[in-house]
Amino acid sequence: MYSFKDKTVIVTGGSRGIGKAIVLKFSELGANVVINYVNSKDKANELATMILSNGGKALVVQADVSNFDDSKNLIDKTIEEFGKVDVLINNSGITKDNLMLRMSEADFDKVISVNLKGTWNMCKNITRHFLKNKSGSIINISSVVGLIGNAGQANYVASKAGIIGLTKSLAKEFGSRGVRVNAIAPGFIETEMTNELPDNVKAEYLKQIPLNKLGNPIDVANACVFLASQDANYITGQVINVNGGMV
Repeated sequence: MYSFKDKTVIVTGGSRGIGKAIVLKFSELGANVVINYVNSKDKANELATMILSNGGKALVVQADVSNFDDSKNLIDKTIEEFGKVDVLINNSGITKDNLMLRMSEADFDKVISVNLKGTWNMCKNITRHFLKNKSGSIINISSVVGLIGNAGQANYVASKAGIIGLTKSLAKEFGSRGVRVNAIAPGFIETEMTNELPDNVKAEYLKQIPLNKLGNPIDVANACVFLASQDANYITGQVINVNGGMV
């Protein structure tokens, strides 16, 4: 059993879906968890209340990671509350899908701003803290489509592929100071968003998955725990696929 007692973990977009599963998993393992949200205030507070009632430690911070100052404030508030940050998980992400012919410039810019620039903002603002401490783990949530592409998602795919490039570059920059940077590329994971898809669409996705089942948010959370743990202390610059064999 892993232990993150006295460790502090920031999860952007941590109020629901994959982010919520990550928050709960680290809390169960003793970590101080920081739940970031933009609009889901009630869900973030409900999650924090659940954790606190079970004896855990949680901080809720509203921040739009696509805004540089918001990202800095999220990290500053975390350090003010818990004294340090040990793990940063960049999970925030949005979609605005459309075929290229119909995709607006605004929709392209917004997805890049939140998914890719938001990840850069958080990494940039945590850099000095991690390098000073000569330790830290950054885990960026990419996507299987960042590796293989997907029609109708040029903006989303570009953002997730960019996260992989950012991850590999930062791993080379930070490695000599004891800071590890990895990415996770989830496949088709069951969340509130995917639950709304028609059954025939889900069936088509299943045909691409050798394990013949959809993933669960806990599958991604478990991968995060491993990458953040000392068992992964010689792993950096990698992309861990959690996709049932799609890639």
